[in-house]
Amino acid sequence: MPTRGTLDHNTQSLADLCLGHLAENPEELAGFMDHAGYDPAALRRDVGSRQLAIGLIDYFASNETILLALCANASIEPEAFMRVWQKLNPAG
Repeated sequence: MPTRGTLDHNTQSLADLCLGHLAENPEELAGFMDHAGYDPAALRRDVGSRQLAIGLIDYFASNETILLALCANASIEPEAFMRVWQKLNPAG
């Protein structure tokens, strides 16, 4: 079962922004779900989980096009996003 509440506020907020961005872009949402192996029920079940949050941030960090779109829409510097990703993936 996914662990909840183990991410810091900034990380969870960033993951929530990622999920919101995907929800507004059905083709990208389908791409994420396919990439991560989620079906709609599993995605709904994992909302708020550490596993989904990390998966969302990883997905955006590996896809420059959607990363830049998210950052532009949310007024976030891409470097700030990548610092959160780096904190989650210290080995790089």
